[in-house]
Amino acid sequence: MELKKHQDQRLPERKGQKRKLEEEIEEEQREISAVEEAAAAPYGEARKVILNEVYAQVNILNSTFSWDEAHRATAKRATHVLAELAKNEEVVNLIVEGGAVPALVKHLQVPPSSEIDHDNSKPFEHEVEKGSAFALGLLAVKPEHQQLIVDAGALSHLVSLLKRQRDVHKDGSDSRAVNSVIRRAADAITNLAHENSSIKTRVRMEGGIPPLVELLEFTDTKVQRAAAGALRTLAFKNDENKNQIVECNALPALILMLRSDAAAIHYEAVGVIGNLVHSSPSIKREVLAAGALQPVIGLLSSCCSESQREAALLLGQFAATDSDCKVHIVQRGAVQPLIEMLQSPDVQLREMSAFALGRLAQDTHNQAGIAHNGGLVPLLKLLDSKNGSLQHNAAFSLYGLADNEDNVSDFISVGGVQKLQDGEFSVQATKDCVAKTLKRLEEKIHGRVLNHLLYLMRVAEKAVQRRVALALAHLCSPDDQRAIFINNSGLDLLLGLLGSSSPKQQLDGAIALYRLANKATILSPVDAAPPSPTPQVYLGEQYVNNATLSDVTFLVEGRRFYAHRICLLASSDAFRAMFDGGYREKDARDIEIPNIRWEVFELMMRFIYTGSVDVTLGIAQDLLRAADQLKADV
Repeated sequence: MELKKHQDQRLPERKGQKRKLEEEIEEEQREISAVEEAAAAPYGEARKVILNEVYAQVNILNSTFSWDEAHRATAKRATHVLAELAKNEEVVNLIVEGGAVPALVKHLQVPPSSEIDHDNSKPFEHEVEKGSAFALGLLAVKPEHQQLIVDAGALSHLVSLLKRQRDVHKDGSDSRAVNSVIRRAADAITNLAHENSSIKTRVRMEGGIPPLVELLEFTDTKVQRAAAGALRTLAFKNDENKNQIVECNALPALILMLRSDAAAIHYEAVGVIGNLVHSSPSIKREVLAAGALQPVIGLLSSCCSESQREAALLLGQFAATDSDCKVHIVQRGAVQPLIEMLQSPDVQLREMSAFALGRLAQDTHNQAGIAHNGGLVPLLKLLDSKNGSLQHNAAFSLYGLADNEDNVSDFISVGGVQKLQDGEFSVQATKDCVAKTLKRLEEKIHGRVLNHLLYLMRVAEKAVQRRVALALAHLCSPDDQRAIFINNSGLDLLLGLLGSSSPKQQLDGAIALYRLANKATILSPVDAAPPSPTPQVYLGEQYVNNATLSDVTFLVEGRRFYAHRICLLASSDAFRAMFDGGYREKDARDIEIPNIRWEVFELMMRFIYTGSVDVTLGIAQDLLRAADQLKADV
């Protein structure tokens, strides 16, 4: 009964505190609204209004550093106003210009204990410090202000705030308020150290890493996340910080966080571990020994795409350690989710999964496993990407897969060779990688691989037969041409493409036939044909379509082309029969050439006169037909 009575007596006091708090909130909102209205005014006027408001809040902070309740309430409101203003990056410079940094840094500390009231009350305990840390963290988003904040002494005070975890539940402290100030302090450190190597080092020297590591085991998940975010930033490209984080025994807590159901927790944890192992083989070994591999593989199936991306990147880093680790990653189930990620609409997910698979594909057994699980087709599709990094990661993965003889037939039957040949690659390194992949495939077209491909040419569906014939035209050895294209009807497949209704298939067939014809000229001295009874004569570029000494004229599409019989006799059986035989063209001055376009005829004649010519893919098919019609050696 006494307790209830005591509570009843405090009800009016609580109502008064609530009313006072509501009034403070209303006042704070009025100040913020006034500044927002000023921001919408013309630049010069807005700047003046905002700067005056900053000056006013700074003066408040400079004059309220005590435990007096009214001072604490006013200081709390001032930090909140400055924090709200700092959320607008366009206003940040004015806040700094108005002298807010030293005033906010001062309020990261508690007022002197001598000023505590006789009843030992500490009004708004932690609240003013939290508001100051929050405002400074927002100001630190701009890199040009990071050093100014540190030079004002912020780091040592922020580290002290991190250590307030030890005061939780002591002397009736409000744990929620403590959690909030710790979180804001960790976030401020994150922003101060972002991409600033000297400040990262200063945090370590100020003793900031041990309390951050301790906070990884905090019960409040928001605090855990903030601490992990700070450690992630501090570990990035700073070897001394990495070593201290590991020495402080952070790995067990981080690995437990990897298994958290909360996406925000495992995302930060995998990010910390990724930065720890980057370019640090010894830490990589420690992380693997601590049991990180399986939970990281588990994150590949997370609903959080950011965690998936970080996990794939981390597995790629693990796979660079040694061959055993590559095999273990595959054995533990990483391949299937990585292949599924290749088909994600998220370009970064596709890029990181291709990166991981590229590293894994440098092991022989993994190469077969990735292809068997369906990795070939999605990797080939990624070659169409306009993203240079994604395209290169896919090309590197395919280069690895092409090293395994068991993959070659699949590679060719799904159209991989045509994809590599037709691709448009923006980065030279990717072009080199594709060229090496084609060379690697070419080296494997023999023995059981060739036998399997010949089998596919006989029994597979028509589309696969054609893909195999096209690939072999480019990749096979000249010694195997007869077996492939005569004995196993490969030539019929290529010729069939010329009659296709698809211009692309026609072009592919013509190029393949042209490639075969070039290979056929590479014969051993024993197999070489006897020399032509009429030696080849090249008159030179200057006589191409030149009336000088011309003794025959061709009519092509109604236009005259001037030529010389002595040059033509040596180039073509058709021309020899035309000029030496009993044909009417023997004595004719003008000879009409049907069914050949002017530019094709001119290109063929240029070759006859000079012995060389540049042929584009667009005209190759027509040129071959013209040469066949006139039996010319083109």
